[in-house]
Amino acid sequence: MKSFIFVFIMGILMLSCSQKNWEQTSEGVIIYPKQKTDQQAQTVKIVPVHDEIIKVSASATKGFSTQASLIVLPHQNTVPFQVEEDGDQLLISTAKTTVKVSIQTGEVQFLDENKELLLQEKENGGKQLVPVEVDGEKAYATRQIFETAADEALYGLGQHQADEMNYKGKNEELFQYNTKVSVPFIVSTKNYGLLWDNYSLSRFGDPRPYEQINQFKLYDANGNEGGLTATYIDNTEENHVFTTRKEATIDYENLETITKFPEGFDFNQAQIVWEGEIEPEESGQFRFLLYYAGYTKIWINGKLMASKWRTAWNPSVAKFQYDMKAGEKYHLKLDWIPDGGVSYIGLKALSPVAPELQDDISFYSEMGDQIDYYFMKGNNIDEVIGHYRSLTGKAQVMPKWAMGFWQSRERYKTQNELESTLKEFRKRKIPIDNIVQDWSYWEVDQWGSHEFDKKRFPDAQGMVDMVHENNARLLISVWPKFYLGTEHYNEFDKNGWMYKQAINDSIRDWIYPGYIGSFYDAYNADARQLFWEQIDEHLYEMGIDAWWLDATEPDILSNASIEYRKKLMNPTALGSSTQYFNAFALMNAKGIYEGQREKNPKDRVFILTRSGFAGMQRYGTTTWSGDIGTTWEDMKAQISAGINFSMSGLPYWTMDIGGFCVQKKFERATEGSEEMAEWRELNTRWYQFGAFAPLFRVHGQFPYREIYNIAPENHPAYQSMLYYNKLRYRLMPYIYSLTGAVYHDDYTLMRGLAMDFASDPAVLNIGDQFMFGPSLLVCPVYKYKATKRAVYFPKNTGWYNLYSGAFVEGGQQLDVKAPYERMPLFVREGSIIPVGPEIQYTDQKKDAPIDIYVYSGKDASFKMYEDEGTTYAYESGEFCTINFSYSEKDNTLKIGKREGSYPEMTESRVFRIIKVSPENPVALLKQTKQVKTVNYNGEEIMVSW
Repeated sequence: MKSFIFVFIMGILMLSCSQKNWEQTSEGVIIYPKQKTDQQAQTVKIVPVHDEIIKVSASATKGFSTQASLIVLPHQNTVPFQVEEDGDQLLISTAKTTVKVSIQTGEVQFLDENKELLLQEKENGGKQLVPVEVDGEKAYATRQIFETAADEALYGLGQHQADEMNYKGKNEELFQYNTKVSVPFIVSTKNYGLLWDNYSLSRFGDPRPYEQINQFKLYDANGNEGGLTATYIDNTEENHVFTTRKEATIDYENLETITKFPEGFDFNQAQIVWEGEIEPEESGQFRFLLYYAGYTKIWINGKLMASKWRTAWNPSVAKFQYDMKAGEKYHLKLDWIPDGGVSYIGLKALSPVAPELQDDISFYSEMGDQIDYYFMKGNNIDEVIGHYRSLTGKAQVMPKWAMGFWQSRERYKTQNELESTLKEFRKRKIPIDNIVQDWSYWEVDQWGSHEFDKKRFPDAQGMVDMVHENNARLLISVWPKFYLGTEHYNEFDKNGWMYKQAINDSIRDWIYPGYIGSFYDAYNADARQLFWEQIDEHLYEMGIDAWWLDATEPDILSNASIEYRKKLMNPTALGSSTQYFNAFALMNAKGIYEGQREKNPKDRVFILTRSGFAGMQRYGTTTWSGDIGTTWEDMKAQISAGINFSMSGLPYWTMDIGGFCVQKKFERATEGSEEMAEWRELNTRWYQFGAFAPLFRVHGQFPYREIYNIAPENHPAYQSMLYYNKLRYRLMPYIYSLTGAVYHDDYTLMRGLAMDFASDPAVLNIGDQFMFGPSLLVCPVYKYKATKRAVYFPKNTGWYNLYSGAFVEGGQQLDVKAPYERMPLFVREGSIIPVGPEIQYTDQKKDAPIDIYVYSGKDASFKMYEDEGTTYAYESGEFCTINFSYSEKDNTLKIGKREGSYPEMTESRVFRIIKVSPENPVALLKQTKQVKTVNYNGEEIMVSW
């Protein structure tokens, strides 16, 4: 009997051990890890979406959420895959990717077709799902950690302002804010990408929030423990000290915390200095986050760590690191001039993390039903971004007019101001395609009406017609904001589609004397449709061409704390605002895009938006970098911000050339003053850079931003800005071809150097140079009075000076001349650049000759793209391409047979071929006798030298 029982028990145990803890379904594989803790995944699902795209989901239960993704489009195709069990590992393989999953822990590894490891989750899976309950809804705080290679660089995460390029080993908090756009996507120089499918406040890198400085032992200026000495001066002219007190935190970051300032303190002529010593309790690298507005400087042990300015109402952040030893004291001084009115300041820090942990890839989110992420790989970063767009939607070919020049100012206050500006551009023969009507064109108490104030805009329809008659387009500001009691507010409110917290709290905006209003709930499909219908009725029917969707973070109350911001947009139609905090701009753009395409399927949609999110590119959007400041530091920060935004898979980005918020010294600048000289130079340098942003756009507060208002016609600033405006238009065949490639080839216009030179380690951390398309190396100048700058020339290719044709060998850094009027620009060896005629708007002189510049030294190719320019007919195949290919060996250029057609196509045209070589340097746009002219009618032509 005992032997029978023993055999029976052993049989049960053997049966139990032989049972699989995974199952295969039609779409993928589900694994139930054998080893797990309360915070680890109970279930892991692997779904091959494409041969090179893998979706990984991890749940704290045995089931998975059925909620459709806001980011990723539905995918129906079943990808063939094979499943093989290999000991404790499960191998799930497509034709090009193998996923190795531990059946013990659920840890996932990603391998290429040669079984080479590309990326792996942290040991035991690196997954955390911590139960949370918010607004009565149960979900999880989630985190996923990956190990990374020591020699890789990481880019993306959207657009941030701390002037960081390579995010390897960095931290970034992912939420939406004026000047900050968070996109939970990264690409690696190992040619893979990760899309984190979550909409709540998230953190890349260290999952901890920055902590107050009372984590240190603090000593005042006299060496007494307990806090820093804070000296409040309320009259800087007389150096009058209002009060001195000891402070253990510097936490004045939002409307709630600024109430801790001394009562009665006048900020208008103020200066506050915090000084003392900080003593850490542990050793290592501390990471500091300085939150600032006004003029701000901070030193540690006498070393200047940051010197910044932002306008009082629109703070920004600076980051810096400092190595410290436990028990040692470090002198700290923070000198702050608020620059008018109550302002914002804060200093926080993160304690050290072991370097190997800091280098891990980590995504953390406050709230989600489960972990969802997508791994994708390719042969290069372009292919990875192509996979990102196959998941989240293709970016359209922008209307050709959108690639021309955009003139704007903080706002044109009257119809006459806007019309006279456009007339002046045409009179002066300054190329322009677009003029912008920013906010407050409505009556002062009618925000959200979309109706022009007839006193200031007596004939709005006539104004729209006038813009069109002058071969330009009109973009108009449309906020998701509505004043209480207005007709449109009531239409939303009666259906329960308004966020009501701002109404209940009687929050008044900044328009004198202050009006109560709120935002509509863009997560509600019916509310989005109503928003479009209101815009359609009042604006689109007038013929307005494009939409400026401002404050789409949403910025219901500027400078509110994150927690109060959540309350202000709670609840959404989908659930708690905590869970859906980051995706408002995506939903808002969706409504406009789908509404216009349903109303008018023909004409391309154009949307300019201040915020963004993963997937925005599918809705005809361009994001701009918000209300940045008029400083050289802000200008420099836009370079890496724009590159990383573009490498986040969203190809259309722009900025306020010259900066939006203006320092008082520039507002008050007089002719002949140093301040006026700096103002003109700052705008000139920024304009030079802006001509090579995906969209070329000027905007900002007073002083007015039209080039004739910045400087007189004979001034080098005016002449330089005019030169780069005209250069942009001359390059339109090149630029519009890149725009076509964005849609047809998932191309990226503004390119970090790692996209084209990943094998050159020297480029991985360069954030102040970029490629504009395949050929142009753009090197903005961002220092006052600089007449040269260091330029790194990527190796394995040579470079031609655009202005002279002089040749430079790659693989070296040189100090390059940068006179006031010119920014360093270089052309990659082995390039073909088509250059059009001098024009005043983009569809002028469609059949004019095109100059084809061939930069020899290597084989070269370029696909010139053409379509009608304004409609979606290209989606149905109405476009054409001409392939140019140069053979260095044969010294010939082949102009290929035209592929495709469209009704308005120019059948025959003249090409003028100019070859540039080290022996024959030719400056772009300069006349040369060494030209070969050919008449092209769509058939192949060979040109030899």
